Amino acid sequence: MMILASAAPMCYFTLMDILHTVQHLTVPESIGYGTIVHVILVLVIVFHLLRRPGDARTSLLWIIFVTAFPILGPLAYLFLGVNTATQKAWQKQTSDRSFRRRRLRSATHDQEGAASSSLSSMLARRNMFQTCVTGPVAAQLDHVLARLAPDDALLGGNNIQILDKAEDALETMFLALQAATSHIHLTTYIFNDDAVGKRLMEVLVERARAGVTVRVLYDAFGSAGASLRGFFWRRRNVPNLQIVGFTQADILKRKFQLNLRNHRKILIIDGTIGFIGGGNFHAVYLRKSDRPSIIDYHFQVTGPILSELQYTFLRDWFYMTDTPVETLLHPVHFPLLIRMGNCVARLQNSSPTRDEADAARNMFFAAMSLAQKQILIVTPYFVPPETLIVALCQAAFRGVDVKIVVPSENNHWTIRLASRALYTSLLIAGVRIFERKPPFIHAKAMVVDSAIAFIGSANLDPRSLVFNYETNLVVFDAAFAERLKRVIHDDLMASEEIVYAKWRKRPKWKQVLENFFALFHPIA
Repeated sequence: MMILASAAPMCYFTLMDILHTVQHLTVPESIGYGTIVHVILVLVIVFHLLRRPGDARTSLLWIIFVTAFPILGPLAYLFLGVNTATQKAWQKQTSDRSFRRRRLRSATHDQEGAASSSLSSMLARRNMFQTCVTGPVAAQLDHVLARLAPDDALLGGNNIQILDKAEDALETMFLALQAATSHIHLTTYIFNDDAVGKRLMEVLVERARAGVTVRVLYDAFGSAGASLRGFFWRRRNVPNLQIVGFTQADILKRKFQLNLRNHRKILIIDGTIGFIGGGNFHAVYLRKSDRPSIIDYHFQVTGPILSELQYTFLRDWFYMTDTPVETLLHPVHFPLLIRMGNCVARLQNSSPTRDEADAARNMFFAAMSLAQKQILIVTPYFVPPETLIVALCQAAFRGVDVKIVVPSENNHWTIRLASRALYTSLLIAGVRIFERKPPFIHAKAMVVDSAIAFIGSANLDPRSLVFNYETNLVVFDAAFAERLKRVIHDDLMASEEIVYAKWRKRPKWKQVLENFFALFHPIA
């Protein structure tokens, strides 16, 4: 008893000492100023995410990421956060609407108030080529597309040629560039400082010195290597040659969006011939003795739809430069539209701007939901959102023949793993998945019911469907769709089909790895 009695005061005084010490702890000794700053940043980001409705999974991933990584997380959200994409701070939305208003005003009146014969006649001629499509699937799909992009008309009289050999596509474009007499308008994601890029630059410089107006809009992220090496800077003083990097990351202007990239691939020469598709100007498209070139689909376009591609380029150029609207909307850029073929096509732009947000995703969803017979898809990066996964599964349940061609080897290995995590539900539904054997296939295309083709720059991944500026053409022409089907079929025959009975037996560690990377594909 005496021992216990003597121990009690000792415990009492020890506890009092601890409480006294805690009362005198300063903030840095307890949680630290860094912790307080981190908590404040997390709360600010959470508040920013909850300001407007968004994808719950994406928001939760960002909250987890910024909480787990005190410095990296908030910085990543600042530069890459999807929910900051539509902020008016970067002003692309305002620029696009301003350019459209000036176009309509210029087409109606000139400075004296008289009718402007140039643009008004161009728009009148454009209206002559407006048409409609028949058939339940085509008519309903075009109705959806018209709602998504009311300013882009469905135009007939086009000729669209498939350039399915990437190296041949480059040669075709080089020949067209060398024949330019008025202007060259080029927007591309990758303009590389290699054999292809140097050859392209030589042609552009030669044409510019010959008096041709050359405007080049490259993506500052995709072409960062060439830009950092001064590839474009060294040509800054060439007369008639303007080279501009598209970026929405400018700290001085409070633009932090590294994630918003111009992924369009548009080349327009003299307003009479154009090119669109998935190809960049990169030496990976050249065949070498030790390796084959990568596979891509590109397309040559002539006809009335070219004016819509031209307008898309000029709208982006207006945003990135101080070029007057009157200069860009000059009649020289919109020559007389004439019938070149039988293809009916509609331009479909998509971007993070409010007017075009989710346009590509809604386009694909509508096409997949309306398909009655067949869906053929080729894409290098297959990590679509849940809505498109459901649409594909539902199509297969309806009896639609759904085939998807993806590369067996990818230049982004994390995307390949995330993509494979999505196979199971699709295979169970009856979707057939084919992995194309090397070389890497970078092509993007979709054919619905052997009658409607989707071509352009958009991939089936979050970057293309949410972040990027993309341009596609929806072609309502059975003959063109059949030609594209034959090209896809060649790649399908060079692929290995994923069989579910075998797929489900793959090692558990592969499944875990695939599912891990699939967690992050909405924000990666």
